[in-house]
Amino acid sequence: MGEAKRRKDALKEKYGQEARLFPWLPINKSRAQQLTGWANRGAWIGIGLLVASWLTIRFIGPAFGLWQVN
Repeated sequence: MGEAKRRKDALKEKYGQEARLFPWLPINKSRAQQLTGWANRGAWIGIGLLVASWLTIRFIGPAFGLWQVN
């Protein structure tokens, strides 16, 4: 009897299913990696928008005479 067959007999219905990240949270490991990728991408998009808005306010805004105090 091979190791895979012993594991299959021991796990019964759970054999071949991915393990959950936490027992009380219905997210498995592959879904957690996918969520991490989305969060990482969103963070970089946010950083890019922050830099673009800063450049607009800092350099382009004063060129049009906006936000000048007389």
